[in-house]
Amino acid sequence: MDFSSGHGYLLIGGLILVGAGLLTLSLIVNLRVAKSVRDDVRHREKLLEYYRNIFSQLGVIMIGIGVSLFIFFFQQNYQDQRKRETELQQVLAKLAARIARGSAAVGFLGEFDALLDDGGPYVSPELGGTNAAISAHGTKLGEQVAKIRLVERDVDVHEFDILNLSRDFESSFVINELNPTLWFNIVRDESDIKYATTQLSLDYKDLADAIGGEPIEVAIANPEGERKIKQKVLDIFYDTDLLRQRARRFLGRACWLFSNGRGFVNLAPVKEIEADARSHQEWIDRSKLFLTQLTPGTGDCFKLLQFGPVS
Repeated sequence: MDFSSGHGYLLIGGLILVGAGLLTLSLIVNLRVAKSVRDDVRHREKLLEYYRNIFSQLGVIMIGIGVSLFIFFFQQNYQDQRKRETELQQVLAKLAARIARGSAAVGFLGEFDALLDDGGPYVSPELGGTNAAISAHGTKLGEQVAKIRLVERDVDVHEFDILNLSRDFESSFVINELNPTLWFNIVRDESDIKYATTQLSLDYKDLADAIGGEPIEVAIANPEGERKIKQKVLDIFYDTDLLRQRARRFLGRACWLFSNGRGFVNLAPVKEIEADARSHQEWIDRSKLFLTQLTPGTGDCFKLLQFGPVS
């Protein structure tokens, strides 16, 4: 029986009311018994005494059951609340750790920003992107490849595996109470981060294969070689952009949840974080005002994203 939904209270209240009614009825019958004694109606007296005893016994039993159930459910509810509070504290502690470690991982995204936003905010070619990340050819393409190799060496994409809240939520009551749309978006971002990091490892290998063992200047001197290298570079940019978008949205959402303390399980999605954007810059511009108002620690949630102005 679900005590928290009110059904348990109704049953207990019903038992006590019925028990009290039976006791009241037994008192009324007892008055009839007294009248039968005065009238010396022995047969009716015995019958009424029988009814009186039945009503009083049933009333006491029902009140006793009601009180016992109330005590049992009160204790059970108290234990459930204590368990819920304990789990909530554990989830919040894990959430704080995820944010701290995730912020360290997201700090590496600045190197991706320098690559992607060269000459203006990156927009994928499918959506009409025209900045240097998209338009570079020849010598500029060679410079891009050199920078990509440096980023590949400096940034371990597996560091982003820390951006995973679902593991912490799945083992607690939070999974049952969190807004379904919010839960779906969390899992979707985690999947996209995993996809992007996996693909980046493959993209780096594909780029190395396209270059071969030749210096980059020699490799791009061949038109066919330049075309292959350009395609591999675009693949890397697509996946790095996906990674930085999802990682920063994930961290911003986590910081927003944590800033609401124990009440985060009752939150509904906010468009400033959840709505899809045409570009990463568009999402940054939209979410900045909202995230700067959230200060769960010494700084605001936007600072955790470590996104600088596009040069």
